[in-house]
Amino acid sequence: MPRESLDRRIKQIRDNILILDSMVESAVINSVQALKTHNLMLARQVYAGDVQVNAKRFELENTVIITIATQQPIMASDLRLLASILEVAGELERMGDYAKGIARICVMIGDEEHVKPLIDIPRMAEIAVGMLHRSIGAFIAADAAVARKIPAEDDEIDRLYLQVYHDLVDIMLKDPSPKTIEQANYLMWSAHNLERLADRVANICERTVYIATAELKELSTSDDEEDMHRSYGD
Repeated sequence: MPRESLDRRIKQIRDNILILDSMVESAVINSVQALKTHNLMLARQVYAGDVQVNAKRFELENTVIITIATQQPIMASDLRLLASILEVAGELERMGDYAKGIARICVMIGDEEHVKPLIDIPRMAEIAVGMLHRSIGAFIAADAAVARKIPAEDDEIDRLYLQVYHDLVDIMLKDPSPKTIEQANYLMWSAHNLERLADRVANICERTVYIATAELKELSTSDDEEDMHRSYGD
């Protein structure tokens, strides 16, 4: 495969990463909108649409593997990029699973009145999707400087998550009925999905730094945050 052909293939792969990212961003936005507005039809569309997200991820993986196998010899920078695309495609697919999970929660809550107004969870989604969008832009451009800055925004996501958590615990303590506890746990898990999504954005940023500098290192996650994730079994 001549260099020109490889460059075309890499451009096609990058374009498909952008398509997968767009699918995931839409799924996250729509799942939270469905949750906020009790839009069960929209929630079911997000849930069903996860099949297309998975298919796009597998299509990308297959293309990358074929490219690596057929391009001999391959430059180290190309190999770093293609290996990182495999990782990023997996991260995006997992984010799609988070959106699917929120959509499922929406359906389980149904038309029940929310135990608390949904203000912080939509704000978490807005920030997380913005982080994701810019991280993919940095990845495509191999912009390590931008990629290093984005993970710091996760602090606001963590703050909002803790706010949601404490608010819902207070609600359960004041009204320990099974119905309230069940919905509060559903909403808590929705917030947790968004918090984890933002953490996976940091992983994408790490891969951007890697393809740009050949240095692979953690950018942002604290020990306390890692302990919290282990407690959830992530």
